[in-house]
Amino acid sequence: MVALSYRFKAFVVDMFMIMMPIMYITTYIVFDTKEQMQSSDIARWATAGIYGAVVIIFWCLKGQTPGMKAYDIKVVDKKTVQNISIVQAVNRYLIFMFSAITIVLLFVPFFKKEKHMIHDILTNTIVIKA
Repeated sequence: MVALSYRFKAFVVDMFMIMMPIMYITTYIVFDTKEQMQSSDIARWATAGIYGAVVIIFWCLKGQTPGMKAYDIKVVDKKTVQNISIVQAVNRYLIFMFSAITIVLLFVPFFKKEKHMIHDILTNTIVIKA
């Protein structure tokens, strides 16, 4: 079982290594200014979608994002302990996004003995030491 602190740190690293370049390209190459980017709902959803696609590819191919690799953790199927399927990865990302938007669901691990996040529970995945 991996501590929530490692998962959070890995997420922060991923935001800087994956999301920041996507945001930079979208803001200054696709749009001319950050104000134009901020006023476009489509651009914000597109950057979230691109970030999600990149993360899903990492999860399916390697079982870990760059941030997870930095903290030596990996997401695997709970039953087979192998890399997760594309369906699991997509569902895991979508459920994570929903739980982040609602905020309340992010607190699920604090009430569960196993400390699993809601997206791990619903997609039958676990995060382990790599």
